[in-house]
Amino acid sequence: MKLSRRSLLRLAAGAAALPALSRLAWAQAYPVRPVRIIVGVAPGGANSTVARLLAQWLSERLGHEFIVENRPGAGGNVGAQAAAAAAPDGYTLLFTATANAISAAVYENIGFNFERDIAPVASLTRGPLVMEVNPLFPARTVPEFIAYAKAHPGAINMASAGVGNTTHLVGELFMMLTGTRLTHVPYRGGAPAVTDLLGGQVQVYFDGISGSLEYIRAGKLRALGVTSATRAAVLPDVPSLAEFVPGYDVSGWYGIGAPKDTPAAIVDKLNAEINAGLADPKLKARLADLGYDTFPTSPAAFGQFIAAETEKWARVVKFAGIKPE
Repeated sequence: MKLSRRSLLRLAAGAAALPALSRLAWAQAYPVRPVRIIVGVAPGGANSTVARLLAQWLSERLGHEFIVENRPGAGGNVGAQAAAAAAPDGYTLLFTATANAISAAVYENIGFNFERDIAPVASLTRGPLVMEVNPLFPARTVPEFIAYAKAHPGAINMASAGVGNTTHLVGELFMMLTGTRLTHVPYRGGAPAVTDLLGGQVQVYFDGISGSLEYIRAGKLRALGVTSATRAAVLPDVPSLAEFVPGYDVSGWYGIGAPKDTPAAIVDKLNAEINAGLADPKLKARLADLGYDTFPTSPAAFGQFIAAETEKWARVVKFAGIKPE
């Protein structure tokens, strides 16, 4: 049977559409097995808390388990590199954070590029950190802390969740703007840093609010100030650092990324489901209790936000001369 030119063109167009239809059907069925979310810090910190809340929501929403896998090290780069090297099929995701934007300026020759090799999927939350001290520390206010630090340069041990971590950089910014000198003590994650702060081995820590909120409420840690320009609703009696340190304004953020070349249909589906979670009253209230505001965006808008954050923190890293250990 001889086909007309018009029939041949229709057949060709139909054949060309088959791969796209196949990809769409695959994305609509996603997920069909468990999905892992890599978190680049040790268990127990604020990152893990938010990641597990999201994993629970997605597991219940999509009918397959989303599993949090902690891969700490190198300012979040161990986990990020593992995600970048994973198959781009939607079954490995990366829990992204401010530290990922910072580490691009801190670490060199690490085998991957965060902006290039991790596709933005969805932003999750934004919120201030809290400057906190052991209750035995003599300073009870930010001005008293600054005065003590200037009178005892280098004598105050400042914990962080790792070199180049957000908890490190916000402390460096504090030193830059106040003219103080603290001794940086890096840990492998937020939980061990809080443990040593409680034990008095270190004296100050700039933590995500959720990581220390219960200790603050119980009086086991003393909150001196939050890092945002205004006070945090979850700690209304704690002043902002900007009330004493002009120009100090930092918010940490969390999001979800995926290996580059992950199908756009899967990225879009995840974005829609995550944004639905951020609008859910129960999840939204739980995040608010931890000190976080929800921060829903499109994948493209999240990518633009990451680019701006990367540029901002690169200036702080350069000024402070931070190098990986």
